[in-house]
Amino acid sequence: MEYKKGLRVRHPIMPDWGLGEVLEDSIEDKVKIFFVGSGEKALSLKGLDLTKVEGTEAKHPLLDNLVITTDQSLRYRSLPQSIQGFLDSFPGGFYGDKFASNERDYKLKAHHQMVAVLSQDTFNGLLKNGDYEEIYQRAFRFVTGTNLIHLHEKLALKNGLTANESKRRFAEVLYTHLFGNGDIKKRFNDLCEFLEEIKAGKWTIATYFLFTMFPNGYMFVKPTITKNSADICGYDIRYRSDLNWETYEAVLRFSEFLKNELEALKPRDMIDVQSFMWCIRPDKAGTSQGKKKSKQTETYK
Repeated sequence: MEYKKGLRVRHPIMPDWGLGEVLEDSIEDKVKIFFVGSGEKALSLKGLDLTKVEGTEAKHPLLDNLVITTDQSLRYRSLPQSIQGFLDSFPGGFYGDKFASNERDYKLKAHHQMVAVLSQDTFNGLLKNGDYEEIYQRAFRFVTGTNLIHLHEKLALKNGLTANESKRRFAEVLYTHLFGNGDIKKRFNDLCEFLEEIKAGKWTIATYFLFTMFPNGYMFVKPTITKNSADICGYDIRYRSDLNWETYEAVLRFSEFLKNELEALKPRDMIDVQSFMWCIRPDKAGTSQGKKKSKQTETYK
């Protein structure tokens, strides 16, 4: 039997492999298939009759966004494997003391502080009074309050906001970015365009404020970590180094996919999901990004 590229199948005697997608048209009695539960397999078709899957049963978020990296350090790991590695490092999962102290507490603190001093009503009041300097000071305080953004990127933002006019524009663009009624795509692109103008167009800065203010719905993008975790999961986030909505939208879809797949661990928000991404990176899962050492030695790209 011939199996065409893109066909969704299941292995008749390996149910744990889950749903698979044929990667290349079968040749004679050989076929390559990517299975959600086990990764890429080269199978002999002699005596094997794969089960074809069609319709709604053939849908799967991972296979619909599949990417297979050639980087061996980022080779595919099924989510059960990644989850086990995460639990080995954090035995209490998202609710353990180690996870709280190493990964969650300082991000949650930043969220609560930002809500307290840059809520929509407070922000709007400052804007109406023309207190652009105060808005800048408060926003920059949150940027410097965690180690999520590299020092050089923080300085780029600071240097780009020295003039009063740039602070005014920053305040207006950031308010609309966070609280505007318009389409999030436009609000995101407008912030990115402004950041590019002041030479602070970094993924970390462009995604920090939404993530910190609204951690239930938006993800923070630290490029290397985000891309590596997506590659390990086999999920194509359409990454480009320049700020663009296509990549960010794909990151949001990937984040929702992870949150759904982690349901048994009960992630509370994207803070937990972002921390999970960090913890499954290839260089020793479980090292805290909240530790002083990581502030000094982490490489940002």
